Amino acid sequence: MLLHGGTRMKRSWIKGWVIFLILISTCQVLQAQEISQETSATVAALTEFHKVIFKIWHTAWPNRDCDMLTALLPDIEKGTAAIAGAELPGILREKKAAWEKGVKEIQTVVQEYRAAVETKQKQPLLDAAEKLHAQYEALVRVIRPPLRQLEEFHAVLYMVYHHYMPEESLDKIRASVEPLREKMAALSRATLPARFKGKEASFAAARSDLEKAVTEFGGAVSSNDLGKIKTAVETMHSQYVTLAAVLE
Repeated sequence: MLLHGGTRMKRSWIKGWVIFLILISTCQVLQAQEISQETSATVAALTEFHKVIFKIWHTAWPNRDCDMLTALLPDIEKGTAAIAGAELPGILREKKAAWEKGVKEIQTVVQEYRAAVETKQKQPLLDAAEKLHAQYEALVRVIRPPLRQLEEFHAVLYMVYHHYMPEESLDKIRASVEPLREKMAALSRATLPARFKGKEASFAAARSDLEKAVTEFGGAVSSNDLGKIKTAVETMHSQYVTLAAVLE
């Protein structure tokens, strides 16, 4: 009896341990998903709305198909309502003011669109469709990274500045040094798109300052002095903001 009792206890202990490990694993996966969403410069509702915009801009508008434009009104209102209700991921917090301004502007265009549908005015409806496409593109530009390498650097810096530093998690801060160096190296090799040609000199100067700040951050982390590390993080973040502003 003791043998059977001991076996049952052992099985119960093993089962409990397995459940515990599953819970830990699940929490880690969920946390990783939350971090991924927080550092992804995308808004799902805006991406989804492209399906409607595509129908408008590539079929209805060029064919002057007002019946199709009218039929799309419910989808337009549903899509813009979803955009208005969407929350920006953490990494886009600096874009909030511009995003909210753009959302109000697209809502105004949708009101014009509805008015044209209700009054059955062909040209105002076509004009509203064109304005809707333009305002959608404007919203995309608000959140679209102007330079991929800059956004990849920001994704690492974001975690350091908004999570690891406030938590004073030195292990995570140390682990971020090499990724920041790698992202900075890629950023230093990056070439600006043609539309930023007039900003090359300003960008190069600001990028050099950021590169210096990344190097100083690495040195501060090596010192294990929390005060120095905090100062270095603040400086690095400030230099990043200055560099990003050049491309706005």
